[in-house]
Amino acid sequence: MNLSRMLAARAEAGNPVRAGLIGAGKFGSMFLSQARLTQGLHILGIADLDMPRAAANCRQVGWPDEQFAAASLDDAMAGGATHIGDDAMALIAHPGLDVVIDATGDPRMGIRHCLAAIENGKHVIMVNVEADVVAGPLLARKAEQAGVVYSLAWGDQPALITEHVDWARACGFDVVCAGKGTRYLPDYHQLTPDTVWDVLTQYLEIDPGSINLKMFNSFLDGTKSGIEMTAVCNATGLLPQENGLAFPPASRFELADVCKPSTDGGSLSRYGTTEVVSSLFRDGTAVDHNLAMGTYVVVKGETDYARQCFREYHMLADSSGQYAALYRPIHMIGLELGISVASAALRGEPTGSPTGFRSDVVAVAKRPLKKGEVLDGEGGHMVWGRQVGAEKSLAMGGLPLGLAGGVPLTRDIPQGDLLRWDDAIIDETDQAVIIRREMEAAFGRANAPE
Repeated sequence: MNLSRMLAARAEAGNPVRAGLIGAGKFGSMFLSQARLTQGLHILGIADLDMPRAAANCRQVGWPDEQFAAASLDDAMAGGATHIGDDAMALIAHPGLDVVIDATGDPRMGIRHCLAAIENGKHVIMVNVEADVVAGPLLARKAEQAGVVYSLAWGDQPALITEHVDWARACGFDVVCAGKGTRYLPDYHQLTPDTVWDVLTQYLEIDPGSINLKMFNSFLDGTKSGIEMTAVCNATGLLPQENGLAFPPASRFELADVCKPSTDGGSLSRYGTTEVVSSLFRDGTAVDHNLAMGTYVVVKGETDYARQCFREYHMLADSSGQYAALYRPIHMIGLELGISVASAALRGEPTGSPTGFRSDVVAVAKRPLKKGEVLDGEGGHMVWGRQVGAEKSLAMGGLPLGLAGGVPLTRDIPQGDLLRWDDAIIDETDQAVIIRREMEAAFGRANAPE
């Protein structure tokens, strides 16, 4: 790949790639732990509303205090240290910055930061997949028009899955399905921040004070899976299944049997789609050799010779020998993010980027909702996010999950119903709403019925 060589050359020239991190939570902290050790990479600034927490996280991941002691961004630029501040816009606007990393997880803030970065001629690494599924296709187009890169975050599963798809196609394979593993049971859709801890303790040893229960809840209630597979579809051209994700149980060795079309004995409603496999059977018992932290792609062997090679080289083929899977057992999120930063700054290439609006994530009622209640968004008590085809979302006027927070309902909603824009009072002056409407008009209206 040569990225390390290119970074070393920048270091030798005294001109390291300068990146700014917005949001020093878990993902950002993991990135910082490796960024300090990466030759040719300089973290110019960290922007976080909780500056003491950001400093504590730097210490926790091994940074000496002098490394983040720069009194200003200009001082950081001159001396090679890092400035911690609470002004993301000042960081984005600094002339020495090359790459902006948004790791906030807030779709509204992510869209705001991305637009500012594009306006200031900075590359954007969108760790914030929530923002990407609200308006990523439009943001990527705006970045391209401005001559900068808009990229998914390497180390996070959507970018890794996108790379699987690119690998397969560059090798001449048809992609049947791509996706990841997770822990899933149907009743998880009703989990809330108050009940999710009971599930987490079944498989994690973790201090409850060290995590954001609402964020972790979004991983278990199905929302994050819908968000991530939507990002994959919009970046690769794969399409969602007709009824969204089904979460079939599957081991690593059963991927090609399970994630193939139902017409050939698998579980998929279509060819060329996404699916998330569960590490649990429906009775709650664990699937052996599961893919809970990994990613995969299933391809089809178009010739007898290719299928012969599947056997000879121990590809994980299905029972027919026609389909085969390649998987990555883990992802290391922020520890791997430097690949995206280097690729954007040194090659001008994203590690995955939306090319169209093919998939959406629509809010679904977790329980009966009442008129006047204010939705509490991703990972909360009221809604979860289902992957829906963009055409269907546009036709029904589906309410994007990323904008289903802080808005009051205009009517009662039965449990399990998909929400619509008309079901909530929407602030049409909200920048994120404006950008979403613009994205729908630019990419989707041709798909919607007249």
